[in-house]
Amino acid sequence: MSTAAIAIASDHAGFPLKTELAAMLREKGYDVLDLGTDGPASVDYPDFAYEMARALKDGRAARGVLVCGTGLGISIAANRYPWVRAALCHDVTTARLSREHNDANVIALGGRLLGTELARDCVDAFLSTGFGGDRHAARVGKLTSPPDLDGTARETSGT
Repeated sequence: MSTAAIAIASDHAGFPLKTELAAMLREKGYDVLDLGTDGPASVDYPDFAYEMARALKDGRAARGVLVCGTGLGISIAANRYPWVRAALCHDVTTARLSREHNDANVIALGGRLLGTELARDCVDAFLSTGFGGDRHAARVGKLTSPPDLDGTARETSGT
């Protein structure tokens, strides 16, 4: 599988929206790596956040889409891994800025909160926006390599 693949995963609450988004991505010509779940039976969202983190780490996917009921739990679970920058998005602006300002590599969506069309628009914005770099690069670096919590003061840029 190409590193350009888009991984997608959800829990049971996000399964219907995940199915719609996976179909949309395939229609647009993306290679889709479906990490599950495969139906509406109750499952635990941290398991699917882990699968996303694994797919990004081993290069099976370049970016990802995660869906749970609200998007909250699965984004928190995904962000436990230092190489994942999962952004919970609820509109096109947050999806675009998650890439432009934060270089997010995963978008998290609430399957019980967003309609299909809005979710599609969010994923489109996420995938079509590049990282802005410049003043944002140092900030993203701090996300990737946070300081130890040893009690010493941390240098800030003031910008």
